[in-house]
Amino acid sequence: MAYNSAFTPQDSEPSAEQLATMPGTLLLEFAAPWCAHCQAAQPLLIEALHAYPALSHLKFEDGKGRRLGRSFKVKLWPTLIVLRDGAEVARLVRPDSVAAIAGMLADAATV
Repeated sequence: MAYNSAFTPQDSEPSAEQLATMPGTLLLEFAAPWCAHCQAAQPLLIEALHAYPALSHLKFEDGKGRRLGRSFKVKLWPTLIVLRDGAEVARLVRPDSVAAIAGMLADAATV
């Protein structure tokens, strides 16, 4: 699964503890559907994730009352976090280019 365009339904969101036990590499995206920065980042994510077809991409709506984003200390949207075997290995806030996202993913692959 590469790019995921749909937000994970709130009643299906895993907890931070569950994410910490998931094996492999995951890309977490914290965003809001109305956020202009988030909307602008979508084509950049699509392009950057073409090189990582096996990477799992989980997209979470963030905002007031949403605990998962707070547990990852998300303050601005979109925030991209790469977890490997439950541990954070990379983070990018408000990506503005394909190169920025690709660089984060490449760096995370070598950690």
